This record gives sequence, C-alpha cells and structure tokens, in this order.
Amino acid sequence: MTTEAKPERRRVYVCGHRNPDTDSIGSAIGYAELKEQIDPSHEYVAVRLGVANAQTSWLLARSGASLPIHLPHAKLRVRDVMRTNFATANRRDPVRTVGLMMAPKDVVPIVDDDGVLRGVLTERALARRYIRESREASRLDAPTPVAAIVSVLKGKLVCGSEQKEIRGRVWVQAMGSSSASQVGPGDVVVVGDRPDSQERAIDAGADLIVLSNDVRPPERIVDRANAAGAVMVTSPLDSYVTSRMITLSEPVHAFVEGDPLTVGLDDLVDDIAEQIKTVHYRAAVALDHAGRPLGLVTRSDLVNPAPRLVLLVDHAERAQSVHGIEEAEIVEILDHHHIGSIETRMPVTAIFDPVGSTATLVTERFRQAGIEPTASTAMMLLGAIVSDTVLLSSPTTTERDRTATSHLEVLLSLDAQAFGREMFERGSDVATVSAQDLIVRDLKEYELDGGRSMSVAQIETVGSILDGRSGELLEAIEAHRQRYDQLLFALMVTDIIEGATTLLVAGPEQLAERAFGTPVVDGAIDLPGVMSRKKQVAPVLLAAVGATV
Repeated sequence: MTTEAKPERRRVYVCGHRNPDTDSIGSAIGYAELKEQIDPSHEYVAVRLGVANAQTSWLLARSGASLPIHLPHAKLRVRDVMRTNFATANRRDPVRTVGLMMAPKDVVPIVDDDGVLRGVLTERALARRYIRESREASRLDAPTPVAAIVSVLKGKLVCGSEQKEIRGRVWVQAMGSSSASQVGPGDVVVVGDRPDSQERAIDAGADLIVLSNDVRPPERIVDRANAAGAVMVTSPLDSYVTSRMITLSEPVHAFVEGDPLTVGLDDLVDDIAEQIKTVHYRAAVALDHAGRPLGLVTRSDLVNPAPRLVLLVDHAERAQSVHGIEEAEIVEILDHHHIGSIETRMPVTAIFDPVGSTATLVTERFRQAGIEPTASTAMMLLGAIVSDTVLLSSPTTTERDRTATSHLEVLLSLDAQAFGREMFERGSDVATVSAQDLIVRDLKEYELDGGRSMSVAQIETVGSILDGRSGELLEAIEAHRQRYDQLLFALMVTDIIEGATTLLVAGPEQLAERAFGTPVVDGAIDLPGVMSRKKQVAPVLLAAVGATV
C-alpha cells in the first residue's frame, strides 16, 4: 500500500516577539487571518514565542480568539523535510510484492496489521539472502501460504488447499528421476513434464509440487497427490524462474531489519542528519506516538531542504525573535519600531511605520483589502491598539491609531475607552506575580556594539499597586543582567492612570543619568509623562550607550 498526502501549501508562521505583549499576539492573530484570505498559495498560522500575560489572556477570553500555538524555534524539524508519499508493506506480504515497491527506493517500512512499524526491507537484506543461497539449496525459511506462491507465480492451483503453509527446501527436478532422492518431507519440488519425477516427489513427502511451463499432470498423479496431502500448482514460467519466484513468495517479515532508524516528527534535522548519512539504507522512518510510519527522511531530503517560513510582526530585532531565526526564511516584516538587527536572505517586504501599534497597521491592511476581520480578531486588534497606546494617550499615538480604533469600535459596537479601562483593570495581576516573572513578561533585548546587549522591560500598573516592591524588583533585574552578561537593564514601572513611569536601573547608573538628565536615586528615576518604551526610553538609552561604548 502507498501512503499519499494531499498537496499542501507551505506554512508561514506569523510571530511577534519573545515575552509577547497584547500587541504582539493580537497583531499575529489579525495578520495571519488577513494573509490567509489574500494569499491562497500559503498557509498562515499565528504563533507566540512565550507565555501570554494576564492582560492578553483576559483579552483572548473576552474576544473568544484562540491562543496562538507556541513556536519554540524556527529550526528545521523532521516534519518539515520528510516525504509523506512513500510505500509501506504488511509483514505478511510476499517479498516479490515488496521488492517491486522498492524498485525506485532504497527502503520500505514493514508494518503489522495495526499499522505499527515492525522493521524495514532493504536492498542489502535481499542481496545477503540471495548471496547466501548461491551455494546452498534455496529454501522457504518462514511458513509461506500456498495462496501467496500461486499469486506470485500467476499460476493455478491443481489440488490441495491454498491456506496450507509451506516451509522447506526448494528443489528443481531437472535431471532424471533418480535425483529426487534429495527431496525430503515438507520440501518444494519444481518439475516439468516428467510424471515419474512427479510421483517420486510425492512419495518423498514433498509438500508442494510445482509444474513449470503450464504442464498439466495426469489425473492419476493428481489423485496420488491428494491422497498424500500434497499440493500441486502449475506455473506458466520455466523451471529456473519458477524456483526463484517461489522463494520470493515468502512473507517479507523473514527479511526485515527489525531495529530500523526511527525519528520523531519534531526532532531537529541537525540532530538526526549524521545518523541518516551513516546508516546503510540512508533513511529514517518518522513515527507518530503509536509507532505508525508517517514519513521517510532520506539522505537526498537533507540536501538543501527548504527552510521554515516566518513573517515577523511587532519586532525586527534578532534578540527579540524566535530562536533559530537565522536558519529560517523571513518572508515579510510588519513593525512600528526602529529597524533592528534582523537579516534576510533575499529582498522581502519590510514595513517600519511610525504608528502607536502594529495592530493599527494590520487594521489598515484589512481596510485596504476590503475585508472585515472576524469579531474575535477585531476585538483582539482593538485591545492591542489601546494597550500599546495606553488608551490612546501615549506619545506614540497617531491619528492613524485613532482612525483604526474608531473603525473597530463601529465594527464591534464598543466604546474603546471603556473597553480599554476594563482590560487594564481586569488584566493586571502584578501584585501576585514574583519579581523574577514580572521583569521578563514584557522585555525587549537590544544588541549593542561589542557583542553585549541591553534590556528594557515594562510593567504597566493601575495605581500604586507595586509600591513597596522596588527593592525586590531591583534585585531581580540585577540578577538577570549578571546572568546574561548585559551592560544595562532598565525596568519601566508605568502607571497608566497617572501617565508616569518610575525607571529602575541595574548597571552603570551614569548611562541612565546621561540619557534622562536626572540623577538615579536608590536605583530609580522618576519620569513624569513618560509612558512609551519605543519612543521615550529605549532610543535615549541606546543613544547614551552608543556615546559610551
């Protein structure tokens, strides 16, 4: 049997940045939905690179949108390179049948009645069998049904049962009848138009007499075979070919290599490539959790395999992107930040548009295409815009953000301000989360000259909920900075009601003082009116660091 897969569109993973915020996940969901409708040549799937924060989780539940799947890396996996159109054979199938399947291939997986892999048939196994037989009598090592022998020979049953199983040596009676003395009980004898040799084979206890060249035995010999419990079959082939075909009627399980190289669908290609190159049949069988073959990975599949496709939203920094991004093919970038350190292998569409939220750019593209997002996606986009622009009050907010918000308000019959306030209030759990978890929830890492990096994280609060926790937050960011050998870690604790930020600093405090023109007191700087990491904090810190390193 042959397992055939339907033609599949290549998958494109639409992903935001690590430690995803609401804009990152909402934009991925929205852009994946839009691209699915306007590009039928690919399959677009929204993914996330980390755990959804409390605000995003609330918005997902409120909108009814599905949480995007987690993408741990963009490296090639077995499922990305395996061939799904491949032959498999049942362990009881004749060797001849399986050998014909193998003709254009090197290996055929052998399965049991439940489809579970039991071994593989390889060219080497067949070659060893017939080299061994070159100086010995051919034989059927495994019980072989007469029906299989008749089928392979394309012969006819003369007498006896097709259900009988034969196991013994295979003789060609080409000489005088006296040579039949070698035949013993349970053997197979191939003989032509020689009634005396046919009789001697029956008398010697042969289980199967095969008459070559379509010879029809006399009735008396048929009666004699019936009386002895022997089976008689006619073959249209000559004696030599008939004998060869009989041995090819044996069930394939007698030939299989029972410990084949197997791999899982999510195994990394880098981890299994060397094994595939060194195993003699140059292939691995990809199995599901029940042990059933789903694909084959051959050495040729490892030559210039197509990389995984990713579409980046809300970021363009390699340090913020999916692990293994350097091995993937980036097909598009849609972002509202500065141009980062991402490199592409070929020219791609890359949009860096200075608006308050990537979700605004996605909403605009829905409108340009004349397509309305589904209700759940529209709500995700609205939540993403009011989250990233802090209820349209952030300095990054533009008229385009307000226009996109108004459009989504009409689609959803919602008041964006009331909806946004509810989202901020219901989606805040900062009082109950450990400092170590809080500082990495919405963290962005920036690469610096000299091989080091800097992190700027942000915690949005409603009121003074984090008062009294500055000490443990400072300890957490300093521990993170030292662990990853970073130059600086700046944590924005932003009160969206007051419209102000307290910046906690770990690392050379003079860099933060130079950036904001105010002293650091007890590890903190008060920044009234500062709410935007993208526009008000990260650029000035990068400029201060650039003037130093």
